[in-house]
Amino acid sequence: MESNKLDKAENIFRMVRNLSADVKLDLISKITNSLKGAKKEVKDDSWKKLFGAWESEESAEEIIEEIRASRHTNRQVEDL
Repeated sequence: MESNKLDKAENIFRMVRNLSADVKLDLISKITNSLKGAKKEVKDDSWKKLFGAWESEESAEEIIEEIRASRHTNRQVEDL
């Protein structure tokens, strides 16, 4: 382990070494359960399905041309 990780582990041990045996066992149980959950953890990428790439048989230039051709302006300037 890296020394930084060892320092963290040592600091945590110093905090819990004076706790009662029941509290330590409860803490061990919670840590064990969190590790079991970490193994089963599945990355949820379902939100990515909400955003997708544009799929078309047309090229980008054709799509751009179609968008520009569909624009219509009927701007009328009023006299002041």
